[in-house]
Amino acid sequence: MSKNTLKSEIKINVELDENRVPETLYWTARDGGVANQESKAMMLSVWDNNNQESMRIDLWTKDMPVDEMKVFFHQTLVSMSHTFERATGDKKMSETMRDFCDYFAEKLELKKD
Repeated sequence: MSKNTLKSEIKINVELDENRVPETLYWTARDGGVANQESKAMMLSVWDNNNQESMRIDLWTKDMPVDEMKVFFHQTLVSMSHTFERATGDKKMSETMRDFCDYFAEKLELKKD
């Protein structure tokens, strides 16, 4: 890296119980104004260019409520549809993904009409 390369660090700390089950999750992203923020769940995906595959870490604490997990998944799917559109410019597929998000929320009774 050259001297002018900027860096930004994101840290994730996971505290485990004796069975290696996550009890607490904390994350820090100082550039985003986040310092040691507690969370109940996380999903991290990274692209392995050499193997042309996605690698993931999905963690949630043992006290993450199921109803909150459903909302977390829904919000993550909605966010992914927006990111997909920004990254690819494919509006038609992004709309299809958002339609699925609406269906997902309806089936889980997350949306109040």
